[in-house]
Amino acid sequence: MYNFSLKPKKVTLVKTKYRIIKTSIPSPETVKIIRGGGRFGVGLPPRQIPLAWDRAIDFNVFDGAGNKWIDFTSTIFVANSGHSNKKIKKAIIGQVNDDLLHAYDYPTDIKNKFAKKLIDVTPDFCQKVILASSGTEVAECAVLIMRVNGQLTNKNKIGVLSFLGNMHGVSSVAQTLKGNAKFINVFGFSDPNIHRLPFPFSWENKKIDWAEKFRSDIKDLVSKGLKIENLCGVMIEAYQGWGALFYPKPYLDELIKFAKINKLLITVDEIQSGFGRTGKLFAFEHYKIKPDLICLGKGLSSSLPLSAVVGRRDLIDLAELADVGHSTHSGNALACAAGLANLEEIESRNLVGESSRKGEILFGMLNEIKQKYPQHIAHINGRGLVAAVLFKKSRTGEPDGDFASRVCELAMQKGLLLVHTGRESIKLAPPLTIPDAALKEGVRVFEESVKETSRII
Repeated sequence: MYNFSLKPKKVTLVKTKYRIIKTSIPSPETVKIIRGGGRFGVGLPPRQIPLAWDRAIDFNVFDGAGNKWIDFTSTIFVANSGHSNKKIKKAIIGQVNDDLLHAYDYPTDIKNKFAKKLIDVTPDFCQKVILASSGTEVAECAVLIMRVNGQLTNKNKIGVLSFLGNMHGVSSVAQTLKGNAKFINVFGFSDPNIHRLPFPFSWENKKIDWAEKFRSDIKDLVSKGLKIENLCGVMIEAYQGWGALFYPKPYLDELIKFAKINKLLITVDEIQSGFGRTGKLFAFEHYKIKPDLICLGKGLSSSLPLSAVVGRRDLIDLAELADVGHSTHSGNALACAAGLANLEEIESRNLVGESSRKGEILFGMLNEIKQKYPQHIAHINGRGLVAAVLFKKSRTGEPDGDFASRVCELAMQKGLLLVHTGRESIKLAPPLTIPDAALKEGVRVFEESVKETSRII
């Protein structure tokens, strides 16, 4: 595995309208902060790009030495409306000045206003909401609601279908839904009522009958002990996160058909993909499906910790039976103020439409890069303003994580911040507010980094 160095390196200095590199990278200030935090366990996480953030404004990130990056991470898909968005900041400051920072689970006016706005902007079947702080919380909440609903008709109806590799958080339930073998080995056991389908990678065989593939996958699970009559729901990540991998529509159509026949609830995890990221308000709209529950987070507030489950009234009301939806910071006043302002910004600035339009620019340029470097780039996935570039070894075609890491490091040295996944993929996901010129400049820097890495490898 490629390791980033904390030794400051002299690099070519950069000064454009959107980027500034004026020191060695990482800067001495960054190294000091990283090493200082490491003493207390809050230093640089494994696989993370060596950068200590000082400020972030709109689509730019700054370190303490005055270096300035074009941000293609949106703080891992949070800052859809831009970093330090002025209207969101104003809403947060106003809430602070109102002297209501926390109210546990009690009703507040700002919570009501945010909840109403959220229900107003979501599809018609979304009638009520449960608020929480993290994506993991709402993913687990949705699983429990599906199980409680199933037990209303059959006490054994608690089985959940999910997909190997899908990311739903870091709790035991989320890791089990994903099928994280490393976690399951440490945890000691896996929930026998969670049944994982293999993710349908569309590049495996373009001529495949995807509907038949789903039926075959179900038969395989049945042969391993799955009892279809004991299933209560399906958990779907709108696209598989690490590679921005969308499902083949015929496969998903067959899954939805199966769910309806067997009266299974459908939950879509939109924590990473929601609120305009893919060029639609929610990624499930690309598939033209209608889920029963939606898990939301990250871009819900573009800033503070805030998440939600939205869905039909009768399902959300089951939360009480499942004893969920009452965490300490659920719907806290500051986060709700930020969330309300964020939803208003997304709507008033047409950021969903802008994501779709800018996505055409992004993918047009990325596909040109792929044509130039077909020996290194295996796939380009995604829609709107989320793209994943998957790298391969030129001789064997095997996934090439080291190449991806080197590209991320070179891009950082040039003033571009990318999502480093730690595997063969790099994700590009700028705030939806990024100007066309900055978007294009960022992609050109990405291409430069690919070109230079191809000379090294």
